[in-house]
Amino acid sequence: MAGGAAGTGIPGNGKEIFRDPPFFLPEFEEAFRYIIETYEPPEREIAIFLPCALRKPYSESPSHRLFHKVIESVIPPDLYHIVVFGTCGIVPGELESMYPFAHYHYMLGKCGNGKVLDAFLEIETYRIATYLKKTEKAYRKRVAYCIGPFREAMCRASQRSAIAVDLLLPSAATIEKNRDLDCPFPDGSLSLQAYLDEFGTGLAMLSKKW
Repeated sequence: MAGGAAGTGIPGNGKEIFRDPPFFLPEFEEAFRYIIETYEPPEREIAIFLPCALRKPYSESPSHRLFHKVIESVIPPDLYHIVVFGTCGIVPGELESMYPFAHYHYMLGKCGNGKVLDAFLEIETYRIATYLKKTEKAYRKRVAYCIGPFREAMCRASQRSAIAVDLLLPSAATIEKNRDLDCPFPDGSLSLQAYLDEFGTGLAMLSKKW
């Protein structure tokens, strides 16, 4: 894969650190094509889809540390596969340090441009749906832990691909119960304890089948 492209970011540790929406950049499309055309996912009982994080690699971010703690407390590691999605596209967890996934700095939540948000939804819906189709036989069940535009893209992708997301968390009822209209992000944070509790409970119930 290419190591970078002139003019697309600012230098950082020999790689580009992208500040523009990554879903528009050719480096991310190239990486997506690699995952779809070359990468072979592990076969697991459960795929767990988690949203991307500002800190890279994702697994070292404060939010993902919380998510992993919940997951590891209820499901044996040989049963699940983590897949990160969002502005990065779609990233199998074991590839989180691959270029360009660890080399961008962008927050969709701070974007007030409706056209950019609409473009994100269309591009990300396509990428998730394509991955869902590719991995149709790799996973028996799928869990997505997400809110906001990421959740909308996941729902659209599931419908477009006809591949069900068996557990979408937090539930709509829990989101509504914890909604704060005075917050810049009305659905709050996925690190909210009420959301994490429901995430853990849902995973535990799903994993009891194996």
